[in-house]
Amino acid sequence: MPERFDDICDVPGILVGHDTLSDAATGCTVIICQRTALGAVDVRGGAPATRETDLLSPLCMMREVHAICLSGGSAFGLEAASGVARALEERGIGFDVGVTRVPIVPAASLFDLNTGSATVRPDAASGVRALEAAAGSPVAQGSVGAGTGATVGKTGGPGLHVKGGLGSASGTLPDGHTVGALVAVNAVGDIYDPDTGAIVAGARHPSGVGWLNATPQRLTSQTNPFAGGNTTIGVIATDAPLSKAGLAKVAQMTHDGYARAIRPVHTPFDGDTIFALSTANTEAAGNEAPLLGLVGAMAAHAMERAIVKAVRAATSLGGVPALRDLAWARSIEEQI
Repeated sequence: MPERFDDICDVPGILVGHDTLSDAATGCTVIICQRTALGAVDVRGGAPATRETDLLSPLCMMREVHAICLSGGSAFGLEAASGVARALEERGIGFDVGVTRVPIVPAASLFDLNTGSATVRPDAASGVRALEAAAGSPVAQGSVGAGTGATVGKTGGPGLHVKGGLGSASGTLPDGHTVGALVAVNAVGDIYDPDTGAIVAGARHPSGVGWLNATPQRLTSQTNPFAGGNTTIGVIATDAPLSKAGLAKVAQMTHDGYARAIRPVHTPFDGDTIFALSTANTEAAGNEAPLLGLVGAMAAHAMERAIVKAVRAATSLGGVPALRDLAWARSIEEQI
């Protein structure tokens, strides 16, 4: 039986690579499909930075995805996907158009320009480095790749947020199929542990101890979460055979994982996006609804776990403290 890592690489055919630009507090993460995958997407945030998402609609003809690129750098960071596409073409990977192969590399970026350097962003070379680093071994988590400059808890305004990061988790269905999640957590909202209902990381109280717990009734229209930069971007992968429309439903259901672990979520200031991939050699045959329901439920559960793992693994960077470096926060966790 293959070794399991409790991350997205537990899904057969999925590799992950990071390029981390620690000094600039940004980076990118590439999810590689060793064999052609079917893909879909669901965008819920009001301020997305994305590439090739229309192509993933069930109404569109493309049935191949070769990689997904997640990056920091806001819209500038989408350039990393171009580097991935060119490098895959050189490997002979892509959709055959006769004269060449065109790699299908959907992408999404998060806003981290004010965590480190506003002028250094993931570019094509960064995407190539992440691709070259891709492996099926345990996924590095925390302040790496697309999660390097991520932060959470902006509802308290500037200076009270903490580090977000990159996390991954997986689960196995009763029939043996695997579902894996990977996410870069850079949210306006606070991060909650769905199992306990407690805040894991978020806006700090101005007193210096405790969480602000800025619930909607405490906020006003003058609150400016954009001051911290936002957007949570993630990928779900499975080896279960599903149709393209079924995968779109999985991506939709996975946003429940965002909603259980991030509050508030899908705000006008976020670009919350989830890609879904199936590495199965065949698409669903007959009634896929029962399997689809199980995959979607497991995807949401894996995603909420990945979100919590991301902030717990993060390290302080760019003057923004991480959960692990807040003694009072660690004390609260130990008491739960």
